[in-house]
Amino acid sequence: MALADQTYGFFIPTVTLMGVGCSKEAGDQAKALGATKLLIVTDAGLAKMGVADKIKGYIEAAGLQAVIFDGAEPNPTDKNVHDGVKVYQDNKCDGIVSLGGGSSHDCGKGVGLVIAGGGNIRDYEGVNKSTKSMPPFLAINTTAGTASEMTRFCIITNTDTHVKMAIVDWRVTPNIAINDPVLMVGKPPALTAATGMDALTHAVEAYVSIIATPITDACAIQAIKLIADHLSPAVANGENLEARDAMAYAEYLAGMAFNNASLGYVHSMAHQLGGFYNLPHGVCNAILLPAVCEFNLIACPKRFADIAVALGEDVSGLAPMAAGQKGIDAIRNLSAAIGIPKGLKELNVKEEDLKIMSENAKKDACQLTNPRKATLEQVIGIFKAAM
Repeated sequence: MALADQTYGFFIPTVTLMGVGCSKEAGDQAKALGATKLLIVTDAGLAKMGVADKIKGYIEAAGLQAVIFDGAEPNPTDKNVHDGVKVYQDNKCDGIVSLGGGSSHDCGKGVGLVIAGGGNIRDYEGVNKSTKSMPPFLAINTTAGTASEMTRFCIITNTDTHVKMAIVDWRVTPNIAINDPVLMVGKPPALTAATGMDALTHAVEAYVSIIATPITDACAIQAIKLIADHLSPAVANGENLEARDAMAYAEYLAGMAFNNASLGYVHSMAHQLGGFYNLPHGVCNAILLPAVCEFNLIACPKRFADIAVALGEDVSGLAPMAAGQKGIDAIRNLSAAIGIPKGLKELNVKEEDLKIMSENAKKDACQLTNPRKATLEQVIGIFKAAM
């Protein structure tokens, strides 16, 4: 869908490590970047489970030092970021390791931005607002969903407005991304389902984006195929290492796609639900995805037909619109099979909030690349369709 008279970039970490046990290389990779004392940004759960201590051990085994900051909350806030900045400065750190899912990575990116450029994290909302490179940065993933370990996106909640700030900046792309399926084994089925649907949303929105390119298309379609084959087995058995490894590749490929083709109205709307209600991002995406796809279908039916095929649907003899609808139905069926709530009402979303959330969604950077333009009334209508 890329236009011939425009130019396009492609953003990706300098080094990516994949496969069983690759997190053991964290210390050597940090050392290669020149860091000597690293702040490990993670959440309280991973700290309590001992995962942060395990990574700290790998870093110390390489002759480096590490300090754990476990203040990254779900839907991380500007306060979380500045708490992390203080720990970084108080301990005279010179590098960052983010450990976890999207919340930890985004919080770590926020810390890096403020350490490098000063000011408040709110100053960096928008596109490429930074002017200085972040400290050495490693992102170690423990979920197969957000792809924040490899993207130039950073989403931080403004605690005054309760709006998620979208920071899109090539300088927040981690130097090293590490996807070790061993760290993903045993995650609860609900978390596996939500993060997997987040990855599917990334791939679908990137594939129908108005700035998709042949490179992002290849990544998105392969991600969708992998998710169709391996998300349900990963939800069914959290110890299934083969499924976990395949989902790690799927979420990374989906990240490669949306990191460069961007997203659409699913994300611009889901950001409002996260900011207003502090709801899990992946669940919001999963519920909104079919409703937004149905709105977008008339804009690019052949693309949605491709998505149907990637999901394993037989579309032989069907016109593009009918084939695309079959793909959207497959998304709904997958969500239902893995236990995603049917609608936003189950998450206690209130209809009286839909107008203000829709107004904010129309200001969100992700909607700029949606394949179909939407009025305020249409965005409200999509929210209602997802209720």
